Amino acid sequence: MSPSPAPWIRFVALRPPSLKDNTADTDRLLTALKKELAAEEIDVDLDLLKQLPPVLRATDYRIRCTVFRDRRRWVLTGIDAFDALRPAAGIAVDLGTTRVVLRLIDLASGRVLGEHAFDNPQITIGPDVLARIHHADSPGGLKELNGLIVGGLNTAVGEICRTAGIEPRDICAVSVAGNTSMTHLFLGLEPRWIIREPYIPVVNRPGVLKAADLGIQVSPFARVLVFPSIGSYFGGDLIAGIFFSGLHRRPEPALLVDVGTNAEVVLGNRDWLLGCAGAAGPALEGGVTRMGMLAGPGVIDRVAIDPAGRRFDIHTIEEAPPIGICGSGVIDLAAQLFLAGMIDIRGKLVSAACGDRLCVIEGLRHLVVVPAEQSAAGKDLTISQADLDSLVRSKAAMYTILETIAMTVGLNLDELGTFYVAGTFGCFINPRSAIAIGMLPDLPLERYVPIGNSSLQGAALALTSENAVDEIDRIRDRITYLELNVNQDFMNRFSAAKFIPHTDVGRFPSVKAPQQ
Repeated sequence: MSPSPAPWIRFVALRPPSLKDNTADTDRLLTALKKELAAEEIDVDLDLLKQLPPVLRATDYRIRCTVFRDRRRWVLTGIDAFDALRPAAGIAVDLGTTRVVLRLIDLASGRVLGEHAFDNPQITIGPDVLARIHHADSPGGLKELNGLIVGGLNTAVGEICRTAGIEPRDICAVSVAGNTSMTHLFLGLEPRWIIREPYIPVVNRPGVLKAADLGIQVSPFARVLVFPSIGSYFGGDLIAGIFFSGLHRRPEPALLVDVGTNAEVVLGNRDWLLGCAGAAGPALEGGVTRMGMLAGPGVIDRVAIDPAGRRFDIHTIEEAPPIGICGSGVIDLAAQLFLAGMIDIRGKLVSAACGDRLCVIEGLRHLVVVPAEQSAAGKDLTISQADLDSLVRSKAAMYTILETIAMTVGLNLDELGTFYVAGTFGCFINPRSAIAIGMLPDLPLERYVPIGNSSLQGAALALTSENAVDEIDRIRDRITYLELNVNQDFMNRFSAAKFIPHTDVGRFPSVKAPQQ
């Protein structure tokens, strides 16, 4: 047997059968594989057994085996010639509520063969999981939602394979990381009780399943690793993030935050992990304002304001004419408005400082960010006082979530050595702006480490690590979940954080507020 180039690929050279050694083909192969893998049991699907005799004889008993492992057993997922031209590939999936991202990986080399993203087709039913779970209660609703996401994945798998020049049947392993609700809808499990007290999922540890049973159109023998969850509001996407970041292996405490619909946070080290989630996401996704939108060409992602002349310097993605603003742009805007004295510590627009940029629309005060003549929309792009109030609440919730989880274990936020920031929030956010409005703690900027789409990265890592399943399970079993909804300390701290940057300005020594 030659050395294995990757955990899921094994090259096996068998002694051909003879009158003196008439061991059955399957027994002959599995005996060798068990020795190679140090495995007690290896499962083989019946349909794969039917293919084994001709493949063994056509290859002179020298074959490439593709395998996978769940917590207790190995499974044979593919057989081919030693020098097969067809790749053995894997697909990693970030199963997002809004956006789904796939990464195609060569299992032999670990090389990325391609990536593909698409809008979650369940958006046609509802923009959030709450609306989708209510729809699942209607006749045929769950089947419809399941069909939408499985169909979307199959279409995406076909597209990414065509681009890479391979066939879906070449995919022998799939890993999927998503929040608890999305995981249930993907598996076709009843999500009703996730959102009803006492908030119980059908399953927290789906494990390794057959792709064919889930309707995923890849190799009929492929297996799907579904990342486990802790409960209704702490899903496999965050566990994938922990797995990728290595936070669970660090000697000193570190913190990971992933912002989507909710802000999901985990604090810990190699000895302990504490997690929580709270509603701090909409403002950070760009949903706080009527001109808010997801990142794309023409969307404002950075804002600077000259404090002296209060001139706006707007940057858009691809430098296209502005059409709206994304989360990082909103945070930049709020920070710059505060530092220029155009909003006060309550987030209220200051009339004298805003000048002719201030207007009233439908009875609400608005600040013109981009005048109509400069906007691609042909109208003023504005942020309203209500928008700013919503942002202040969201930033207060974010900071309070971080403060509460740290204080639960007797830490101050400034004691954190590393602060991992995941997702698009982590990629595009300017930490200095988030600090200026009191959304993130006032730490040295080098402590903030953006790690991108950690859900996808963790799912991809699981396809290149033989011990992934065990390590993921150990992460899950070590997490203690902190329920914020019944935490009175959280509510008290939240009230104190609804000022810019905070009622206790001593926590933000680097923020130099203007004289109002």
